[in-house]
Amino acid sequence: MTSLEQQIAADLLNIGAVSLQPDTPFTWASGIKSPIYTDNRVTIGYPAVRSRIAAGLASRIITTYPDVEVIGGVATAGIPHAALVASLLNLPMIYVRSKPKDHGQGNQIEGPLQPGQKVVLIDDLLSTGGSVLEAAKAASKEGADVFGVAAIFTYELPDNVANFEAAKLPFLTLTNYSSLIQVAREQGTINDAQLDLLASWREDPHHWG
Repeated sequence: MTSLEQQIAADLLNIGAVSLQPDTPFTWASGIKSPIYTDNRVTIGYPAVRSRIAAGLASRIITTYPDVEVIGGVATAGIPHAALVASLLNLPMIYVRSKPKDHGQGNQIEGPLQPGQKVVLIDDLLSTGGSVLEAAKAASKEGADVFGVAAIFTYELPDNVANFEAAKLPFLTLTNYSSLIQVAREQGTINDAQLDLLASWREDPHHWG
């Protein structure tokens, strides 16, 4: 676990962007019982946190995807982080709607995009990867060369890994579920038994709880 992973994990816990309830799990819209709930939109209200996230994403992106030409934000939660990263890297920015507008020009992609430009898409959270992979398809249809994804946090679910492998698209995140629950244990937020319970969820979320 790197210091950046630890710092961002601690940030998410400290500002309440991530809530852990291993003993009284949440129910996601999909029906999955989950000991964790994440709302990374909260991060934009904390200047120090959002600055660390932006700097971390910018550094990781330029190192991992040095040929990047355009930063893309996945609507809506990825947009503010994409804007900050694009500014730090002095690159053009676009954002991708979940579906085309139902009026005007019917755009799904907003911002200047030239055919063949290399795009890295930013989202706030990777669960199964569905939303960002759909955004990648939409951008590709408009001629973009989407060759990487970056996010703040991932649950590290098997479905996410499988979906990105199927799409032949690499991704990176600043921190992850394993790091976060370890930081929570170090903070005393959870005990050893709860740590084990949380770890078991990631392995098989469909049959947990």
